[in-house]
Amino acid sequence: MSKARPSTAAFETAIERAGEERYELRLYIAGTTPASSKSVENLRAICEEHLKGRYELMVIDVFQQPVLAKDEQIIAVPTLIKKLPAPIRRIVGDLSNEHRVLVGLDLKPKEHGQARVPTRNG
Repeated sequence: MSKARPSTAAFETAIERAGEERYELRLYIAGTTPASSKSVENLRAICEEHLKGRYELMVIDVFQQPVLAKDEQIIAVPTLIKKLPAPIRRIVGDLSNEHRVLVGLDLKPKEHGQARVPTRNG
């Protein structure tokens, strides 16, 4: 028995669904420092440009909610965790490099010749 090839219509449907995926993001910060504020600002700008209407962002202060930080094994801040869609990704840093954030969120492919974007699960 031979495997059936996916139809063009199935492929186009898959592309449409990818554009509708909801993103669940958690940004772990440490207090109300200028660096924390800048990270939130950077991420919100990226989300509004690339995920408008398709994301939920929780900003979690590790000083106010240390249990959540412990549960997620946060060892550095700011840390962004993409919970959905799978796979889970972690991005550590101030999120000022838009390309790096987009690659980490699987919104843009990694280009050859560029440094690997460090993530926890990949």
